[in-house]
Amino acid sequence: METNFSFLQAFPTLFKQVQFAERYFSEDPNTSMYKLRQFGEFLAKQIAVRFRLALPENITQNDRLKALKECRLDREILSMFHFLKNAGNEAVHEGIEDSQKAITAMIAAWQLSIWFVRTFGDNMANFEPVPFCPDYLQAVRNNENLAKYTENPTASQQEEQQLVEANQAEIQAISTALSNQSEEEKQAFDVAREKRAAQAFERLKNYELRLLDEKQTRLLMIDPMLREAGWEADSENLDYRKGVRPEKGRYLAIAEYPVGKDRADYVLFCGLVPVAIVEAKKANVNVASKVAQAERYAKQFEITENLTAPWVLAKRTVAWASDESANDGLHFYVPFVYSCNGKPYLKQQLELSGTWFRDVRQPSNLKRALQQFHTPDVLLEMLKKDEEQATQKLENEPFDFLGLRPYQEKAIQAVEQNLSEGKREMLLAMATGTGKTRTITGLIHRFLKTDRFRRILFLVDRTALAEQAEDTFGGMNVEPNQTLNTLYNFAVNGVVEPETKVKVATVQSLVKQIFYSGEAPAIDQFDCIIVDEAHRGYTLDQEMTDGELEFQDNEQYLSTYRRVLDYFDAVKIGLTATPALHTKEIFGEPVFVYSYKEAVIDDYLVDHEPPIEIKTKLNQDGIHFERGEQLEFIDTSTGEVVLSELADEQNFDVESFNRTVLNDSFNQVVCEVLLDYLDPFGSEKTLIFCATDLHADKIKGILDTLFKQKYGDEYNTNAVAKITGQADKPNTLIKYFKNERYPNIAITVDLLSTGIDVPEICNLVFLRRVKSRVLYEQMKGRATRKCEALGKTVFHIYDAVGLCRAMASVDTMKPIVKNVHQPISQLVEELQAVGKIENNANPLANEHQQALLEQISQKIMRLLRKADKMAEKSPQMKENLAILEQEWGVKPNLLHKHLLKIGVQGAVQFFEKHRNILTEFNRLQAMLPSERMSVISTHEDEVREITPIYGKGESADDYLQEFMAYIQQHSNDSVAIQVIINRPRNLTRQQLKEIELALDAQGFSKAKLNKAMGQKTNRHISAGIVAHIRRAAIGDSLVPFEQRVDHAIEKLCQTHSFKPNQQKWLERIAKQLKQNHDEILDRSRLTELFQGQFSGIRAEFGETLDELLAELNEGLWEKMG
Repeated sequence: METNFSFLQAFPTLFKQVQFAERYFSEDPNTSMYKLRQFGEFLAKQIAVRFRLALPENITQNDRLKALKECRLDREILSMFHFLKNAGNEAVHEGIEDSQKAITAMIAAWQLSIWFVRTFGDNMANFEPVPFCPDYLQAVRNNENLAKYTENPTASQQEEQQLVEANQAEIQAISTALSNQSEEEKQAFDVAREKRAAQAFERLKNYELRLLDEKQTRLLMIDPMLREAGWEADSENLDYRKGVRPEKGRYLAIAEYPVGKDRADYVLFCGLVPVAIVEAKKANVNVASKVAQAERYAKQFEITENLTAPWVLAKRTVAWASDESANDGLHFYVPFVYSCNGKPYLKQQLELSGTWFRDVRQPSNLKRALQQFHTPDVLLEMLKKDEEQATQKLENEPFDFLGLRPYQEKAIQAVEQNLSEGKREMLLAMATGTGKTRTITGLIHRFLKTDRFRRILFLVDRTALAEQAEDTFGGMNVEPNQTLNTLYNFAVNGVVEPETKVKVATVQSLVKQIFYSGEAPAIDQFDCIIVDEAHRGYTLDQEMTDGELEFQDNEQYLSTYRRVLDYFDAVKIGLTATPALHTKEIFGEPVFVYSYKEAVIDDYLVDHEPPIEIKTKLNQDGIHFERGEQLEFIDTSTGEVVLSELADEQNFDVESFNRTVLNDSFNQVVCEVLLDYLDPFGSEKTLIFCATDLHADKIKGILDTLFKQKYGDEYNTNAVAKITGQADKPNTLIKYFKNERYPNIAITVDLLSTGIDVPEICNLVFLRRVKSRVLYEQMKGRATRKCEALGKTVFHIYDAVGLCRAMASVDTMKPIVKNVHQPISQLVEELQAVGKIENNANPLANEHQQALLEQISQKIMRLLRKADKMAEKSPQMKENLAILEQEWGVKPNLLHKHLLKIGVQGAVQFFEKHRNILTEFNRLQAMLPSERMSVISTHEDEVREITPIYGKGESADDYLQEFMAYIQQHSNDSVAIQVIINRPRNLTRQQLKEIELALDAQGFSKAKLNKAMGQKTNRHISAGIVAHIRRAAIGDSLVPFEQRVDHAIEKLCQTHSFKPNQQKWLERIAKQLKQNHDEILDRSRLTELFQGQFSGIRAEFGETLDELLAELNEGLWEKMG
């Protein structure tokens, strides 16, 4: 007989089962659907075994599909499985014949079969089926085989049982074969399976799914989505034309509901309240543009006597007026509208995918694409909520009790202002150590107190940050004697209950819950998401954090992190100290910025002294190997050492140290230098950044040995600890490093580079090069916090790899290849996907395509140049390249130029034509020397010089001379410098801040100037910027600031007669001046220094206060010998 499933014959039990369904179709659609349900079960079992899932034989199909969901099967594939299951169940239990549903089920089975053979069939990845032919189903009507089964049910049951047993035997055979694979074969099979499954679905999505008409799209795609969101949906049976009406206590999606002269595809009812219109379209329709149709239906809807008007729940007397620009004088009688074609949310094809939604109650509300429909309860909440009133309450809410710093209040105000303007993505850029979590604590409290949001997700990238956030939430009062977690119900990586107001979660926990648990949360579970350390996933060379190690690479982490954010329909607020490009792509440009330099100048953070550069013979000259040398190579993943003769000379610079070349002598001499600077008994803490986990182990061993030699039995090995993702209980070690005496020297790779607050860190040691500005600034940010207990005024950097010099102009370094570890195959697949998108008038889309092509070109160039170099000495490689030249029609070493020349569309066609090109790339890569192999170097190293890096000039004298020249050159064109020189009593704190920022931009900072003066005079210098400017301009001496304060107070006392209480206040002011090193004092600074007590000062000094402050400032800066 003719069949639509002939391509399944390579899978006999599947083919026979689906033939049964075809045979019964014309005469008995119900039995056909029952057979298709069995076919779906057979198929799911065949897929599960190929995903190496060990599932019980008696497991239900529903549980089997949940397990497959955790294997990342696409939503449409799972939806079709569920449709077959549900259609078969209804056919058995309800007994209603439905030919239309049967044909839809048959098409779903056909599409699943195509995906299956393309994914798992031998040599069928590029299989192209003939179009589905409904006539084949009718042709079976007179087939004699059918009569045999209808007249003899026993025969049918026997064959059915035989098929079940045959399918189980096939599955057992596959399971046995897979379990006998070697590790390499297993990895190759799994990688190929994932790739083919994705490709098969992509092709299915781009072609076969378009065969579904609108009704089939509703049955197969949209009904399940509505049910998943909590609505009763069955467009076949819950149809207005079949007498279905809204009912109290039910959340109904009623199909074909009349709206004027038209019919809406669905109207969603919460009891008797119509809350939303849904316009359903075929898969290939531009779904975003159809929101307007749903809006028209919302205006045409009639509120009949048996219905409750939705605006009544919103405490209004009339419906919502239409946009004045519409000029139709109509009202919206239903508040929310959707447009959906069943396709999953895809950012690259946004207008053609997702579930589009608009709240029509305000003309300024924009439509937006969602992952899913809202749940009934949340739509009711949205309907009842008065957002304008909540925004007004937020605006009127004071900052009492929060105890925030001025810039933290400004950050919150910036978010709230942008929120009132309808912005849904915002970014706060605040320097490390300026209290981002405290700021967010205040923001969360204000949001919840004013009912601006109902539930907030605080998202972090690892468990340690979640615990740290909990500590902040529990340690900061937001109301009198009440903290955030005593006022509101919290969930930490746990279940969200109805009363939960804040959930703290890691990206990893949400990824599992959303994509792999089988029980994904509703898209409206949170209406606000706040992301801590929003820059994560940013770098070219960072090590994966403990949580990120669950992902293949940073690219996958970033992609999944973005998917989590896109999943929820929520306002998104990101916090970061170092905005990266991808951060801005997600959240937009920062709505508020508070920089590190501002925080240093405002005395909230400490600056670092000029970095101490440790120059050695090897880090200056590099490591050189001659051609023909016998070298030892070590595979760092296995520890295997092999001996090999070097075919050509090789040179390694410091960037390769402890990565591709291992030299213990370099590590030894650097640690010997550190011995003079680090104290394993002190209260100051040190953070050492290494290149790899192995490197961290080496440094730990060397330091232990050196400290033992120096201090003998007094040395405690707990003082030095390796804290990396590979360490035993790293989170416990982090807690010890934060809270205990030991360890006070922590050795890490990347685990402590962001988010961990340890104010006692006074020393940073750089033993690894990084390429990322973001990571470099995060590493430095670990030491910027003030520590009153230690009297910390600066921190120190010891640089053995030239990192500080290399980073001097890093913000101009924007490499074409954004992720050096991202495989070419992934980039090519992405190019093919976006290259096929039609109507690419969008310049951003074209720019993205071109960027992809440039990255591919760069990677191909690097690979083929290495291969070309190897071909000079390898006949096999030379032969391979010659074959590829004939096949491609271009020399391999010129392929990257050829692709750029023919452009995006030409490149897409080239990769389509040469479909085995990725396999060839992998084969060439395999022939090249392994990147895991590191050279073992025995070159001896020695220290050459230990010098501070001033940035300008090579010596302290040079730096001070350049500063003096700059001040003298600009003394006439800078008002602030003139005031400092001639009228210091008139200097304002804002002017002082501006001049400090301007000088910092030229490379002149207070910390560097003090270090240079100290080096020049051989004494400790702790002067402010005003003192340095006056020294450079008029030769004023750098008198200790304490003497200046005493002099100024003494002069005040000589010219005024103060009462005893006033004398006491002057003494307290002097003490604060000395302690905080305030070079200028005004009313606002007095208020900060004496929180809540300024009224006492004002009462004592009255109207003379401002004049006294001016005299005090003048006395501070009188020229002193």
